[in-house]
Amino acid sequence: MDKKVGGASGAADVQQHVDMRVSCRASTVVWYAAFVSISAIGLATRLYQLDVPAHVCWDETHFGKFANWYINRTFFFDVHPPLGKMLIGMSGFLSGYDGSFAFVNPGDEYGATPYLGMRFFCCLMGASVIPLVFLIVWELTLSVGAATLSSTLVICDIASLTISRFILLDPILMSFILLSTYCCLKFVSLRHRAFHATWWFWMTATGVSLACALGVKFVGLFIVLFVGLNTVADLWHLLGDLRNSMTTVIQHLLARVVCLIAVPALVYVSFYAVHFHLLKKSGFNTEGYFSSAFQSQLEGNPLNNASMPEYLAYGALVTIKNYRTGGLYLHSHWSLYPKGVGAQQGQITSYFFKDDNNKWLIKEIDKEPSSGNQSMDAVKLVRNGDLVRLEHWITKRNLHSHKIPAPITKRQYQVTGYGMVSERSTYSLADQHFVVIDKKGRIS
Repeated sequence: MDKKVGGASGAADVQQHVDMRVSCRASTVVWYAAFVSISAIGLATRLYQLDVPAHVCWDETHFGKFANWYINRTFFFDVHPPLGKMLIGMSGFLSGYDGSFAFVNPGDEYGATPYLGMRFFCCLMGASVIPLVFLIVWELTLSVGAATLSSTLVICDIASLTISRFILLDPILMSFILLSTYCCLKFVSLRHRAFHATWWFWMTATGVSLACALGVKFVGLFIVLFVGLNTVADLWHLLGDLRNSMTTVIQHLLARVVCLIAVPALVYVSFYAVHFHLLKKSGFNTEGYFSSAFQSQLEGNPLNNASMPEYLAYGALVTIKNYRTGGLYLHSHWSLYPKGVGAQQGQITSYFFKDDNNKWLIKEIDKEPSSGNQSMDAVKLVRNGDLVRLEHWITKRNLHSHKIPAPITKRQYQVTGYGMVSERSTYSLADQHFVVIDKKGRIS
């Protein structure tokens, strides 16, 4: 009797094991079928008539230009980090685009320009959002139905579909943000396998994808904040678990510092290293943000391989720029301050672009520079503590200040251009400026 019962019980266990394997296999088939189907449908909807419209659309005017500059290796400055623009430029280069289309105005016809490579790349990045949503929801719920429903909603989202079909940063940004989210969830799900190879892999992948998201647009800071808060909460739980020694908690902390701070920082900085390595030519007027020393390294820049005097002399024609990064040039022009805004004298402003109106002649306070060629012995150098005049090269007015409130910053004095062109010797004590040379050789 016991043998019969034991035999029946053993047979039942075997049958249950077989049923579980069949069920697991069936579930795997359903999962892959749903994942592949959703991904294919999403890609098909994004690729459909990708060549329409066959003209520059919306912000393609901007990001197409960026691709041009990367392909032609022309230096430029932009508010967004470089990764997304470099990827667009790379996709254009690999698809045979030579960077010659102007991208001037929305509506300009592409004609024979091979623009589809760049659109195709952005489309792939936008389409990758759909499988990533599926994977994220599956990781959170372990429900094929929930994952399928959520990714179907993204497929049907018109905003997501539209923005994925053009040469834009947004589909690239969305892809990297969702990739960061998925990698973070995979890493968290492996907390029971701490310091295992897969644990290290997903934590490092999280750090790299965070750098990529931030490297496309600074909006990526939000996913950095999400992962950061999740990491703080995770460490707090580890610290509160009395089964963990302090050594184990410190090891977890150091692992996260390396993979979620150091690795992303290195990857992010590497994007700029590639950016500066690629862009070697001058041509687009944004290098004015940078120092003269930097500009001198750009091929075609007026400062490239230029011979610069070591010291500043009276009679020199100079531009004056704030030494901080992004500093602007001291600038003037023919326009006067309007009536009711301080003295009606020449306007003094700061200006970003290079221009002849940025040029100033350095003079002694009571002398005009001698005409004709001077010998080296006759050159008089500007020294620390000197009083000088700065005459605007175009308008011939002196840089001037007086005790009249500035138009905007009322606590400061107004700065103007003073003196009539017909009276070259017209100047006053308020045109004199005291020269200070600091230990680094900077003049102020």
